[in-house]
Amino acid sequence: MLRSLFSGISGLRAHQQMMDVTGNNIANVNTTGYKSSQAVFQDTLSQMVNAAGAPQPQAGGTNPAQVGLGVRLASINANFSQGAAQTTGKSSDMMIQGDGFFVVKSNGESLYTRAGSFTFDGNGSLTTPNGQIVQGWTANNGVVNTAGAPGDIQLPIGISLAPTVTQNMTFTGNFSNEAVIGDYKDIPVKVYDAAGAANTIVVRFTKTQTIANGDPAEVWQADLQDGNPPVDIVFNNGKAVGAPDPITGLDTGKLALGPYTIDIHDCTQYSGLTEARVSNSDGSGAGILSSYTVSNTGQIVGVFSNGLKQTLGQLALANFNNVNGLEKIGDSMFRSTVNSGLAQVGAAGSAGLGLISSGMLEMSNVDLAQEFTNLVIAQRGFQANSRIITTSDEILQELVNLKR
Repeated sequence: MLRSLFSGISGLRAHQQMMDVTGNNIANVNTTGYKSSQAVFQDTLSQMVNAAGAPQPQAGGTNPAQVGLGVRLASINANFSQGAAQTTGKSSDMMIQGDGFFVVKSNGESLYTRAGSFTFDGNGSLTTPNGQIVQGWTANNGVVNTAGAPGDIQLPIGISLAPTVTQNMTFTGNFSNEAVIGDYKDIPVKVYDAAGAANTIVVRFTKTQTIANGDPAEVWQADLQDGNPPVDIVFNNGKAVGAPDPITGLDTGKLALGPYTIDIHDCTQYSGLTEARVSNSDGSGAGILSSYTVSNTGQIVGVFSNGLKQTLGQLALANFNNVNGLEKIGDSMFRSTVNSGLAQVGAAGSAGLGLISSGMLEMSNVDLAQEFTNLVIAQRGFQANSRIITTSDEILQELVNLKR
């Protein structure tokens, strides 16, 4: 009878712990990045009443007879399935689609979280609501080295891009095959000097005649009209021919015109109007960082006032051999343990790590229908175990009443 009392008490304790786990899940139904937990029970030791007996020549074997001594909580397992996405429209809000955790630093310790509600602080550091600094790699001239050790992610406030000199121009369109010698077309091109100042130059394309292989041939001549020598553009079967590659001898589709390289591989000479135009030219003025975007690989790309973009940094993600071995420490954070394995840090989209979605958050993966069902199961289990105690007490009372 005493065994049944203790079994009932262990059942009360175990189902109370189940209620605690379920209640915590329901309380965090709207917690960003929260992962629900599940209580797992197992029986305790069983007392041997009769041991097993081996079969004999004249008798069969006997099975062991044991009386169980109750139940206990075996483990509380976290469910790391994907939570639903909630769109926020805020660039610094990020969600991991797939496996992995954001890495943050708190007092020198690396912590891990699925809650991607981040903001930039006064120093430009990307931080959690509690001030932990998000880890990643800082770009060097737009290049990120993910093989190095991750550090604090910082958005360089007030950063500017140095101006770049115009060196290349691309022309497209048709030069009329019916044009006569002397016909020309002026094409204005916006260029930048070393100081970042924008100027407009005019490239004049003139139908002219040259001597090729001892015979006169018609070509179009490109001229900057600034004292630099012009360059002849030869057409073969209606397609512009550039300078040959010095190594392979193949057509590069490009020609040197003064300090510039002009790309003419898309220029043609067919019947019709002369409709050539400039399609692209490099170079830029100085630019100030005006905004940023986050790619699905976690790259923070700065958008500058001159229209150019440059990678400023990249977030680091981490994964573990045993995510259920992580320790919950509050604030939606996890800490690695001896059973989780070492953190495997890398860029999003690599080595089994998920991708990052900017402008949205991962919500809790708590299933309310399942949790309310677990509430009923825990309540009925608690109620049944309490009946064991009251019934055992009634039997003890009857035993005491034998002596009056």
